[in-house]
Amino acid sequence: MPQGKPSVVPEDGLTTRQRRTRPLVMVHTGPGKGKSTAAFGTALRAWNQGWAVGVFQFVKSAKWKVGEERALRVLGDSGEGGTVVWHKMGEGWSWIQRPGAEEDHAADAREGWEQIKRDLAAGTYRLYVLDEFTYPIKWGWIDVDDVVATLAGRPGSQHVVITGRDAHPDLLAAADLVTEMTKVKHPMDAGQKGQRGIEW
Repeated sequence: MPQGKPSVVPEDGLTTRQRRTRPLVMVHTGPGKGKSTAAFGTALRAWNQGWAVGVFQFVKSAKWKVGEERALRVLGDSGEGGTVVWHKMGEGWSWIQRPGAEEDHAADAREGWEQIKRDLAAGTYRLYVLDEFTYPIKWGWIDVDDVVATLAGRPGSQHVVITGRDAHPDLLAAADLVTEMTKVKHPMDAGQKGQRGIEW
């Protein structure tokens, strides 16, 4: 796509402006690092345009301090750019072992999805970041058909970015933009743990 020009112009009856401003569903998937990082970069661009941004984190622990959260909250409260609202879906990581943990996580994920559906219907945000959302779909906690239908029927010009490995094929088919992050090399391959400022 040289110089941002499409290689094909579809015969869809839309003007160039209508096609250019069409709301997108974007999926960042694959085994490589950078899926959430890229989504939060998009959130920064949206904030700069004055858009309301809603972030919904589905898997990371609510207790985990994520650098992007602090930065986007500060920007959202700055009075410049758009607003930013950050939602965390319960305790997070699937390997927390306690009685009923998986059921609690599944219920939290379902309630998070119901909130997103309400926000989409109301047009609450211009950009939604559904971080690690592929996992509750993969684990069967959230129905992919419901997700695809809801995203297809969302009103207005609401953009949605979904991150996580193993994105469902139906989600990929419904998306307008799909990026697969592939790992070529990672410090963890050499035994190095994640580090401050790089992973969080």
